[in-house]
Amino acid sequence: MKKLVFMFALVFAGATANAQAWNGQGDQKINAGLSVWGYGTGVTGTYDYGLNQLISIGAGLNGYFDNYKDNDNDNNVFIFGRLNFHLKDALQLPEKLDIYPGVDVGVLGKDFGIGAHIGARYFFTERIGVFAEIGNNGSLGVSFNL
Repeated sequence: MKKLVFMFALVFAGATANAQAWNGQGDQKINAGLSVWGYGTGVTGTYDYGLNQLISIGAGLNGYFDNYKDNDNDNNVFIFGRLNFHLKDALQLPEKLDIYPGVDVGVLGKDFGIGAHIGARYFFTERIGVFAEIGNNGSLGVSFNL
């Protein structure tokens, strides 16, 4: 019985660990989810790397399977770089929450693509959380702390 209580305590402690949505310089995040509006409906994946407490840079890829630009098969993939401004400290948000406006610049098939967004991340554990972004290219899904 003691082992069962100990195991339960370990699981509970892991689930309520001090999760941080934004740590600043050197922080790395991966988002994976659905692109639900913007250039089309599909899947998305992004990576962000923290330069300092305020700014992160990264890259992303969206693959669209419906309603992409002009329904032209050449426009069903958006590859982009991104720049985010993290407002967790400026807005004195809880450690588990970060709000970040940003821009995406890249290639949409044969065309140039640009977008602006505002996003939010909330971490349930030290490693796993959720994210949502709205703007020209919006998405929602799971966020991972590296």
